[in-house]
Amino acid sequence: MGVLLAATAALYVSDLGASRYSNTYYAGAVWSMTRSWKGFFFGSFDIGNITTTDKPPGSLWLMALSSRIFGFSPWSTLVPIALTGVATVALVYATVRRVSGANAALLAGAVTALTPVAVLMFRMNNPDALATLLMVGAAYATVRAIESASTRWLLLAGVLLGFGFLTKMGQAFMVVPALALAYLVAAPTGLWRRIGQLLASGVAIVVAGGWWVAIVELWPAADRPYIGGSADNSVLDLALDYNGIGRLVGDDKHVVTGATRGGGFASTPGIGRMFSDEVGSQVAWLLPAALVLLLIGLWLTRRAPRTDRIRASLLLWGVWTLVTGLILSFVAGDFHSYITVTLVPGIAGLVGIGGRELWKHRATQHGRITLAVIVALTTAMSVVLLERSPNFLPWLRWVVISFGVLSVIGLLARPAGRHWETAAVALIMLTALIAPFVYAIDTAATPHGSKPLAGPPADHGTKDDGSDDQPADFDPSSPSGDTALFTPQLGFEPAFITLLQQAGTKWAAATVGCRDAAVPALASLTPVMCIGGFNGNDPAPTLEQFQQFSATHQVHYFVLPEPSHRSKSPVTKWVQANYPGSEVGGQMVYDLTVPAQPQPQR
Repeated sequence: MGVLLAATAALYVSDLGASRYSNTYYAGAVWSMTRSWKGFFFGSFDIGNITTTDKPPGSLWLMALSSRIFGFSPWSTLVPIALTGVATVALVYATVRRVSGANAALLAGAVTALTPVAVLMFRMNNPDALATLLMVGAAYATVRAIESASTRWLLLAGVLLGFGFLTKMGQAFMVVPALALAYLVAAPTGLWRRIGQLLASGVAIVVAGGWWVAIVELWPAADRPYIGGSADNSVLDLALDYNGIGRLVGDDKHVVTGATRGGGFASTPGIGRMFSDEVGSQVAWLLPAALVLLLIGLWLTRRAPRTDRIRASLLLWGVWTLVTGLILSFVAGDFHSYITVTLVPGIAGLVGIGGRELWKHRATQHGRITLAVIVALTTAMSVVLLERSPNFLPWLRWVVISFGVLSVIGLLARPAGRHWETAAVALIMLTALIAPFVYAIDTAATPHGSKPLAGPPADHGTKDDGSDDQPADFDPSSPSGDTALFTPQLGFEPAFITLLQQAGTKWAAATVGCRDAAVPALASLTPVMCIGGFNGNDPAPTLEQFQQFSATHQVHYFVLPEPSHRSKSPVTKWVQANYPGSEVGGQMVYDLTVPAQPQPQR
């Protein structure tokens, strides 16, 4: 276990600073939260508390606390996330070991650590990493509760899921059916007590996840930031619509329907999405094997007592995988392939526990044949996924095929000798893990920005290297006061950054859309107001509020946003109609401190 966790830490932390601030939207919010405790509590995007991010602040609290202690930098924001990855691997190991022993636990931990999408997300500042850790923590607490029908452990599971809600809202609840079913089936106590304990755990979820919601809802709206992403300045609307039903069915005005960067089949909801071009290489390497092992494990434990912990764990990880996979497969709204990181623990648990149960029958012909079929299936899945990136290490697929063939031959022939089992296990592990391991290394060696994709680029698209929101020479550790220089190709030059740093107002500048505001804010470490929230759709600030900010000289410049955001805010039209603009460092900038003069309509 020590070797596993040390290797995981090395993989997740190595050259972590290469991604700079990774997702600049969240990094910009973290920087603002380090400068205002009020902004810290609400998860505000900017120090003026105009609007919050479109997610609850759970993971932002973690990064902001680290940044307050160690100073704001890429490392202080990303290292805590990498450590949540190590903790997730440790918890998967501990959860599996309690029912299946150390060998199965090591396998499950290795699968968790090496799945490419896990490597990707535990090196980024998106909230999915902490949400996954809290979900696995709830699984561990549920397994402990099943052992002795413990109310205390079941309440802890509810508390962890409640904090998961404060990290990624409804995404944390995808595992509730799995945890509830496993406990309801297997806990060694009466049915009505099991039901009562589960209801108490539900109350714990509401309390742990609802306290922040209640405070925000009761706080006077005029004295707090607008809830970014909501239609009515409400956390409940954010949870139920923008991050809830609206995202599932794709009818929320804030959500981009069918949005995946790679397009193609990945953007089309359906039963095959987890194996599609963009998503498959992220998470599907061992998904077929996990599903087969689930069925086999349930068959092998069919005559076990109701309280059998092996079957309970198979139900837990199996329903986790099935429910999460089906929900993600049919999401019709804003879908990103990296969300599949929540599938990884379920797959890992099934492979570890189901694999051990099947391995017990290796002495029988049926057991060996079944093992050989699963190895062949895994080999075929790896080859299919490798073929999607034909220019990346083309020899790797032949290595996988060779290991797979040798494993199948060894399982079917079962040669004599006391070292056969050790060799068979080694070959099976190499067959299953070598391709994900190579993809994991490639993922860790590549910087990632706001549109991440694990592994090498496939023919259908290009790999995100962070250039959508960070230039190659963005060096926050430079000696010139954490100032970054921006390349002309990206539109930012030193003159523009200097202009912001010399603004001398509460907000150096304002622009429409938080993505457009985050990069110059981080580059200059000056406050840049985000108008309209993440997508520019939020009514915050209103035109009247912005006019007041301009009249009282609280914001110095208005930066013309990207074309996709220009028509979304009346602020843009008002500024263009009343203030002269000039180009500074490749950006169209309007000075709001000069007297307003109506400009000719274009």
